[in-house]
Amino acid sequence: MTGFLRLAEDIAREAGDMLLAKRPTMSGEIETKSSPTDVVTILDKASEELIRERVLAARPGDRILGEEGGEAPGESDVRWIVDPIDGTVNFLYGLPDWAVSIAVEVNGQVVAGVVNAAQRGEVYTAALGEGAWLGGERLRCTTGVPLAQALVATGFGYSVSRRAVQGEVVAAVLPRVRDIRRGGSCAIDLCSLAAGRLDAYYERGINHWDFAAAGLVATESGARLGGLHGRPVSPDFALCAAPGLFEELHDLLAPLDPERDA
Repeated sequence: MTGFLRLAEDIAREAGDMLLAKRPTMSGEIETKSSPTDVVTILDKASEELIRERVLAARPGDRILGEEGGEAPGESDVRWIVDPIDGTVNFLYGLPDWAVSIAVEVNGQVVAGVVNAAQRGEVYTAALGEGAWLGGERLRCTTGVPLAQALVATGFGYSVSRRAVQGEVVAAVLPRVRDIRRGGSCAIDLCSLAAGRLDAYYERGINHWDFAAAGLVATESGARLGGLHGRPVSPDFALCAAPGLFEELHDLLAPLDPERDA
């Protein structure tokens, strides 16, 4: 796992440096994906291409799943899960909450993860069973926080119908917690939770590449990550918090049916 983590970190740092050097302002260099508010830049694709090239140069038999390029087949049991820019809108606007995210999965289990929040100058790393780290500091999520005192992060989808439901849900959650934060990057939200900067996080509609690396950072910090009603984390729903708070927030969210889109 150490070798996987070292390679993933080197590549994530290189991609982050490239993005910092070439970051555009809002311009014609954008396309839309699922809706006019869901954007992809030329640099999303360039970042993913760089990552794919570096991975395959070092490990030519491995599989790669990337947000922009889909899944590339391979011969090994190792799969690299890549989000070339998590938080593309933040990236375009010059906001710091975006990251390069790379996870390594072996036989279906994520064993290493790196989240490079390049504009923040922070690189989060985790290896299965070996803890989560920010630089030389081991990360441990905050424990013992009751729901009423929890700082909770969430995010919103791109479709109008999904956003309407998410607005209803957050309106019900807000009076029951300390406050809500919406940073715009699932990966950074999960890493911030691991670092004790947030107490909890929930969201509908995140993809495997959004949470694969950061989810390992969060769980290696002591947090629990899952879906509703005992299901695993998935695009249907993601919930993360320290044990205890996880269950409290789950029991607040579940009756609101936050997995619906209309």
